[in-house]
Amino acid sequence: MEQILNYFPNLTAEQQGQLAQLYELYADWNTKINVISRKDIENLYEHHVLHSLAIGKALRFKPGTKVLDFGTGGGFPGIPLAILFPEVDFKLIDGTGKKIRVATEVTQAVGLKNVKAEHLRGEDERGQFDFVVSRAVMPLPDLVKIVKKNISRKQQNAMLNGIFVLKGGNVEGEIAPFHHKAEVTPLSTWFKEEWFKEKSVIYLPM
Repeated sequence: MEQILNYFPNLTAEQQGQLAQLYELYADWNTKINVISRKDIENLYEHHVLHSLAIGKALRFKPGTKVLDFGTGGGFPGIPLAILFPEVDFKLIDGTGKKIRVATEVTQAVGLKNVKAEHLRGEDERGQFDFVVSRAVMPLPDLVKIVKKNISRKQQNAMLNGIFVLKGGNVEGEIAPFHHKAEVTPLSTWFKEEWFKEKSVIYLPM
């Protein structure tokens, strides 16, 4: 938790409390359903929570923004972002029902009112959103094909509506089809930990 507060010092007491609950909740669920790699649960705050919050460094979503977390798994990046932005509406979808169950239970346990989690494939999502966020679910060109129908034309943020994807390693091949529209920001721009060195966030306006 100290790591989170280093980078997000203005969190309210309620937000800090919600984040503090995540470790025990995910550790407990991980004994029943493999949501996070067993050997990685000790690194929950750095590798999963802080990683998710990088999108909040790329853009501060305005209140009323609608965000779709595509392939959320057990709730990343959607749940940490929903804690960071309580006045933003998040919809979390995943094609695996048991993972959505975890996301739903964690959401309720920490008292988030701005999250809806649904067992749904991306192809079947019909809603309109300002942004789609995702953590390395599939190659960017494949994701774009599925979610371009879901990006609203109504603009309300400092950046144009589109996609934020968290990725590791070399992303040149993935962004090549987008003719310099895609912006890649290394996470080491914001976070000093070694683990973030090879990680980046891709923003693609749609």
